[in-house]
Amino acid sequence: KMAADTPVDILQKVLENEILQSTKVVEEHLDAEIQKLDQMDEDELERLKQRRLEALKKTQQQKQEWLSKGHGEYREIPSERDFFQEVKESKNVVCHFYRDTTFRCQIMDKHLTVLAKKHIETKFLKLNAEKSPFLCERLRIKVIPTLALIKDGKTQDYVVGFTDLGNTDDFTTETLEWRLGCADIINYSGNLMDPPFQSQKKYGTSFTKLDKKTIRGKIYDSDSDDD
Repeated sequence: KMAADTPVDILQKVLENEILQSTKVVEEHLDAEIQKLDQMDEDELERLKQRRLEALKKTQQQKQEWLSKGHGEYREIPSERDFFQEVKESKNVVCHFYRDTTFRCQIMDKHLTVLAKKHIETKFLKLNAEKSPFLCERLRIKVIPTLALIKDGKTQDYVVGFTDLGNTDDFTTETLEWRLGCADIINYSGNLMDPPFQSQKKYGTSFTKLDKKTIRGKIYDSDSDDD
């Protein structure tokens, strides 16, 4: 007399059956694809190949065009006049308004250098805030560092100090990348609903310090503690 199957045995059989079924589906799909390719005549295959080549060529051309416009590296621009020219040329621009004496600008530089190489679809620039008073006033830049995020020649968004980056000096490059992704200024492949903060609990706790420093007509460091 055969022993009755235990629940574990039954589950095992069900799983094996599931795996066999899904393998069968995959195999059938592959067979259909292979058959489709087999049935294609020379002309159709040639057309398919041409389409792939065209797409690759287009991607390469786009990449070359970006590189020729100064994408792919993080660059300092000497003046306000250069800013307008650079912004006119490129669809997506990130411009870091910095000051030599501000320690947090060096932190921002480090991350932007990495992102400029990774996201060549976007132009990454830096401009000395003290040499660009007109722009700082026009763009209402009060806190250093500030990133102006410019799309199609219009400033869409700002990253002011480190408030949006977990409020910590040791935020990761991934955190800044996520923030730029939220503004749709880079092609972000991660999940925007899942910010990669190093320390979630610090997030959003010290707005007052930054707010206090945005007094009209004067630019303040986000890392200076004087009132």
